[in-house]
Amino acid sequence: MSDQSVAHLSFTIAQHSVAGVKPENEDAIGIRIPQGLTLTNKGAVAVIADGVSAAEAGKEASETCVHNFLSDYYSTPDSWGVKKSTTQVLTALNRWLFGQGRSYCDAQKGYVSTFSTVIFKSQAAHIFHVGDSRIYRLRDNDLEQLTRDHTTFISDDQSYLARAMGLDVKLDVDYRSVDLDIGDIFFLSTDGIHDFVKDRDIRTALRSLVGEPSEQKFEDCCTALTAIALENSSGDNLSCQILRLDNFPRQTIDDVNRKLSALPFPPLLEPGMILDGYRVERELHASNRSQVYLVSDVDTDARYCMKTPSINFDDDLGYIDRFAMESWIGSRIDNPHVAKVIDGGRSKSCLYYLTDYVDGITLERWIKENPKPAVQDVIYLVQQMVKGIRAFHNRETLHQDIKPGNILIDKNGQIKIIDFGSCFIQGIAEIATPLERGGILGTASYSAPEVVINAKSTVQSDIFSLAVIVYEMLTGEAPFGGKLEECRTSKAYLKTKYIPCYDINPLIPIWIDGAVKKGLRFNPERRYDDVSEFLHELQKPNPKYTQSHNTALLEANPLLFWQATSAVLFVALCISLAF
Repeated sequence: MSDQSVAHLSFTIAQHSVAGVKPENEDAIGIRIPQGLTLTNKGAVAVIADGVSAAEAGKEASETCVHNFLSDYYSTPDSWGVKKSTTQVLTALNRWLFGQGRSYCDAQKGYVSTFSTVIFKSQAAHIFHVGDSRIYRLRDNDLEQLTRDHTTFISDDQSYLARAMGLDVKLDVDYRSVDLDIGDIFFLSTDGIHDFVKDRDIRTALRSLVGEPSEQKFEDCCTALTAIALENSSGDNLSCQILRLDNFPRQTIDDVNRKLSALPFPPLLEPGMILDGYRVERELHASNRSQVYLVSDVDTDARYCMKTPSINFDDDLGYIDRFAMESWIGSRIDNPHVAKVIDGGRSKSCLYYLTDYVDGITLERWIKENPKPAVQDVIYLVQQMVKGIRAFHNRETLHQDIKPGNILIDKNGQIKIIDFGSCFIQGIAEIATPLERGGILGTASYSAPEVVINAKSTVQSDIFSLAVIVYEMLTGEAPFGGKLEECRTSKAYLKTKYIPCYDINPLIPIWIDGAVKKGLRFNPERRYDDVSEFLHELQKPNPKYTQSHNTALLEANPLLFWQATSAVLFVALCISLAF
């Protein structure tokens, strides 16, 4: 039992598993409650699996499910949400089980097991389930079954599992999340228990644990329910787990204030000043929200960028929280096209962070200096941007402020994406906080309509921002006649008119304009599913974008049609040779 005043997840738990009348126990159970940041970022896990009796490797399957899940789930990135982490692990695990089962005459008789898990993170329980094991919750003396059995009945006495781990190469898992309340009791069981113990008896047994301080009573409850099932002629293995939530994180605004105020804001820095062993060389950028300085390590002469918060927000906890999160994000994304946060190895006297220094220009300046760039040069830069953006998305993180000013190009033409102050991280968003994290943080002229109107971002929102940039690179002008910055409603967006890239720059192939236009669609569902798809259509001509245009052009001006076709083929050849 844990002190109720401690602001972290704590439980009273017990679990029990026996073979029953069978010669071998093919059930598997496991609970893991980590400590510290792992508990905060990934949560606590209880998992139960029942190896299918008809399968020849049911025991191996259930043990693999429990052992590998408890290991692999905690190996996923902290930035991933519970759903993505669990889905990735279960998909890989199911494929392995199915692959192992193919060595048997019938794969459905190989490595097959049910699987049910509840993951407790912050103030929510995330439930994933396949098969006929179960998860119940007792709250306010009411017992609720939170899962449904994936069982198909042939007759009153005969049934089979319609879904299970290892049963098919494609896995269909039920998912739901429920809010937590202190005192909630979760009960996980295999069918050897719940098929032979009435719900009212389970409810009565769990009710006796409400407010009970003794862990021994929880273990006795598991044993008693197993005994009831055996008395009722259970012929299967019997396993169950009980977890009572004794506490969960409940930060007050004062708690947050103490944490975020641990380091003071640094003063305005001047060239020659030394802060924590870093000499300020010059100011690189300043706005009302932050300052960026070029600094050098006094010991090694290594050069870095130092970003400091603006004194204008020294009492804004939401701002301080986002600033602190920037270095957390940058330290977890390792990609050559994303600015790397540097750990200087020294304790900090105030709030700031370091990144690698890029000696180059912003994409904003590049666009001004290259009003009519070669298409292959644009694609070369976009290819690098896509790799950087994809690095964010692979971490279930949205940049939310993709714009030319946040993209650097060094002297070798290499791209670096900077500024993580507007990022959305799914794994962090699942952690409850009294701070307000909403609002539009990006730049209006590069933000997708759903961000401006509803303050909701998806992968497609970053794709929209990238498409705006590509349009500007190709034409030197903003899309929709520069009207995006003025739009605040759906009606305003619908009034805008798309001007094809080739109307401004005749050297732009029709298929490239078609790809850009799709990336700029106002409905996010009509854009690309992934940035890589966008890049593919920029590099490879899509016939659907040229077919209707070419038909009209051929009928109106055959000579111009063949000249345009030759130009398209030439550009496509140049792009293919460049990569």
